[in-house]
Amino acid sequence: MSPDVKTIEEDLRNLVDEYRGQCLWYLREDYYPRTRGEMLRVLDRIQRHGNVESFRKAGEIKRWLLRNSNESFAGS
Repeated sequence: MSPDVKTIEEDLRNLVDEYRGQCLWYLREDYYPRTRGEMLRVLDRIQRHGNVESFRKAGEIKRWLLRNSNESFAGS
């Protein structure tokens, strides 16, 4: 069973929180991506500037977003 939109959004928020200091230090402390495009950009930054585990976690979310591009997101 694949995760739903809410689960993916929650996973992404958790990932942003986990890697904010290491990969996303330049963003506001209260920033979370809302649109699909913002989500993909943040995931790309985490993959580029994180570690192997962050690369894997971001990749899972990114694959889901790309596979389910017709899903509606909060800010899309």
